[in-house]
Amino acid sequence: MNDATAGRNDRGRAVPTVSDVLQDGTLIELVYRPEERTTLLGTYTAGRWTLGKSVDVAGQRLVPFSPSNNLIKNEVVLLPSEPRIYESEQSLISEIAGFIHRYADLTPIFEQVACHYVLLSWLYDAFNELPYLRLRGDFGTGKTRSLLTIGSLCYKPFFASGASTVSPIFHTLDAFRGTLIFDEADFRFSDERSEIVKILNNGNMRGFPVLRTVMNGQREFNPRAFHVFGPKIVATRGRYEDRALESRFITEETGGRPLRADIPINLPETFKEEARELRNKLLLYRFHRRYEVKLDPSLVDPKLEPRINQIMLPLLSVVGDAALRDELKKAAQRTQLSLIAERGLLMEAQVLEIVTELMWISRRPVLAVGEITMSFINRYGAEYERPITNRWIGSVLRNKLNLQTYKSHGIYVIPLSEKEKVELLCERYGVNVFADNVMMDTEGDVGTSGT
Repeated sequence: MNDATAGRNDRGRAVPTVSDVLQDGTLIELVYRPEERTTLLGTYTAGRWTLGKSVDVAGQRLVPFSPSNNLIKNEVVLLPSEPRIYESEQSLISEIAGFIHRYADLTPIFEQVACHYVLLSWLYDAFNELPYLRLRGDFGTGKTRSLLTIGSLCYKPFFASGASTVSPIFHTLDAFRGTLIFDEADFRFSDERSEIVKILNNGNMRGFPVLRTVMNGQREFNPRAFHVFGPKIVATRGRYEDRALESRFITEETGGRPLRADIPINLPETFKEEARELRNKLLLYRFHRRYEVKLDPSLVDPKLEPRINQIMLPLLSVVGDAALRDELKKAAQRTQLSLIAERGLLMEAQVLEIVTELMWISRRPVLAVGEITMSFINRYGAEYERPITNRWIGSVLRNKLNLQTYKSHGIYVIPLSEKEKVELLCERYGVNVFADNVMMDTEGDVGTSGT
């Protein structure tokens, strides 16, 4: 047993449960009927689903969370009300696309991405890594509407904003194990930024909970692991400083064109009911597809960095349309080029450029850090206010570029055996000096790269 099952013990008392995946393949999901103000557990096993007030499992009785739970009754977390039949997977995708198109203005490609991200959210626990969706732009460009529209269809969506405190976000994600829908995710204060970035950094890969200090009733130090893995859709005005975090997002830039005239200014009364009907169908979709969907390694794109391939594969694995897969791969390639361009503006890229050029012309087995420093000062020294020292350059080489240095005859050097690693770093940082140096190599003493 796993997932959002709270407070279990071995004495057989009732255990409030949101969802579970049992060892025999049974799926359990919480449903909420607002008209009746009741919660039930939907159980799917051997191709059949049932609704009930409890499920007995291995001497324990699983019961639904209370309908008076503030997160449920105030619609902070949205749930289906019962499984509902749909014609086919393609018809379900068409219904999702129609709903999103009706209420949100997105580019055609991102609209399709959003549709399949909704599907992925209902199957996310079948994967070990996930991408995030992001809407980025100024206020008044439709970010919040798109966030609400897409989020309302996702698996157990939990709506939060930059005004929310951090603690309930941790607890809700840990208890419900659903989709975080985060508006104005730029944050206000540095401590909030730090805590939320932990959720975003740890939350796209299974097995990396966030540890937070908790005191038990006896005032005993007892750190708790909060599980934050799951789908996430955020709206921001700008970028994150953390480039590793930036690589986790599939981003839609908003505000680049006038909003469509047919988008309603205010959401109609039918919006919530339409969204719930689709969640009902998506619940049955989860029941049908949870054990069928698998990661498809054949979709790995050799042009992409391992991290980007890693987060894109789950989404590509639920996309059946070959043309859309190609578009997603192109979008991932554009993201990679953007990240490489940003890396190219960093000091590490400048140091790497110097190292590459000096290694290329060196006829010695080592390259002195002091030589790198002098070349760096001559080319880039005017761009920096602080003194450029051997120690600083050495720190960049070791800590930023992870290149080996050691002391030889009283000076620090890089062995030319690091050339292969340097070439890989050049690809990562977009440093391209090899072609020019090949043309300069008129004497034939220097071979192709890596020799």
